[in-house]
Amino acid sequence: MATLSRDRIEQGLGWSWTARRVARSLADPDTNVLVALDATDAVSGFGIMKFGDDEAHLLLLAVQAAQGRRGIGSAMMTWLEAVAVAAGVRRILLEARDSNAPARAFYRRLGYRELEMLPGYYQGREDSVRLVKDLWEWAATGLSRRAGDLRE
Repeated sequence: MATLSRDRIEQGLGWSWTARRVARSLADPDTNVLVALDATDAVSGFGIMKFGDDEAHLLLLAVQAAQGRRGIGSAMMTWLEAVAVAAGVRRILLEARDSNAPARAFYRRLGYRELEMLPGYYQGREDSVRLVKDLWEWAATGLSRRAGDLRE
């Protein structure tokens, strides 16, 4: 996971999500780590989300380049969001590089909205955009939509 973070997320920056830091996240009871495996049990992608009382913070989400555009990232986000709703989390926050238009578009497609710009967020070298999703609104919409499907 640390290598995937370095290669896919932290490219061009200093490596901060080392194996030791990932291991600390795995041991943290307030953090959920999701790993997607392919048919050979190789890591296709992963997500790390830190939970608070009513907010969660998506720390990392990465998919192997060769596995991209197959719905793995969306499936991982759907699972992480469902776990957050079950835990009583009201909203999820995350950051994406300002220069990473594909990531920003990915999160917008999933219902996230851009909240604020964070100048120099990445090691003082690159700006970030903070995004947010209101999960209670999402859960209520999804539940009412599913209930409507049952009535038809």
